[in-house]
Amino acid sequence: MDLQLPPKVTPRAFARLAEINAGGGAKALRVAVEGGGCSGFQYDIRLDDPAPDDLVLETSGQKVLVDPVSLPFLQNAVIDFSEELIGARFVIENPNASSSCGCGTSFSL
Repeated sequence: MDLQLPPKVTPRAFARLAEINAGGGAKALRVAVEGGGCSGFQYDIRLDDPAPDDLVLETSGQKVLVDPVSLPFLQNAVIDFSEELIGARFVIENPNASSSCGCGTSFSL
């Protein structure tokens, strides 16, 4: 039996989303996988409204959305927020990716 678990969202990612939404107009963070990028697939991370068939991961009123097409690519992944000298961004630690590019937004299976 192949147990497939949904992605996890770190407290740091939910906290950053709460900071973004503190300005009003609370939106959810959508994490999707699209074809393209330098490694075959790329992440699309943006603020969006929920769709009826989305998986909704929620903590303290903050929501992260994953559409059903992207879900198999994000099984067991971790959605986090990283703040470094070169910039701050949401990042995906994806155990399904066999390789990724240097920028971390493109990967292959």
